[in-house]
Amino acid sequence: MSAASEFVPLQIAVLTVSDTRTYETDTSGQYLVDALLETGHTLQDRNLIPDDVYLMRAAISQWIADPTIHCILITGGTGFTERDSTPEAVAPLFDKEIKGFGELFRQISFTEIGSSTIQSRALAGLANNTVIFCMPGSTGACRTAWSNIIKEQLDSRHKPCNYVGVLLKKQHKDISSIKPFCETRK
Repeated sequence: MSAASEFVPLQIAVLTVSDTRTYETDTSGQYLVDALLETGHTLQDRNLIPDDVYLMRAAISQWIADPTIHCILITGGTGFTERDSTPEAVAPLFDKEIKGFGELFRQISFTEIGSSTIQSRALAGLANNTVIFCMPGSTGACRTAWSNIIKEQLDSRHKPCNYVGVLLKKQHKDISSIKPFCETRK
């Protein structure tokens, strides 16, 4: 089996943004941890912090600068309440925004929760060859995002496109055996 058809595990950090949850009550963060481990990725770090722009930026910036972290999954703080500030905290850190993530997440969510999906400001982007996905705080929303979008995009075998090649550049690994970030459609 060639390396291009093998699964390449990534190192992922999970951040829960909440003023009320603890690790014991954080079902969304725990879902993401369980899902990424079940898929074959490695949990590199996990944190739970209050919905504070500067605490979020500090934690995320450390992970972005860490060459061993390929992906950051963030749950919480994407709504419209006064304290929801994940988009404001994270978007300025992006080198490039992944515009399609939020739109696709809301499209899929529409089939599950109807027009309430417009209450989500889910977003994603790349910063220092680290992909960051920001999801709502509900476990159902995390399941929707992981199962329908993120899982495939973090799988080196997914065609025609995935993020693995871009993410491994952060560690300056030899990625010549991994299919390109996006193949041309045939």
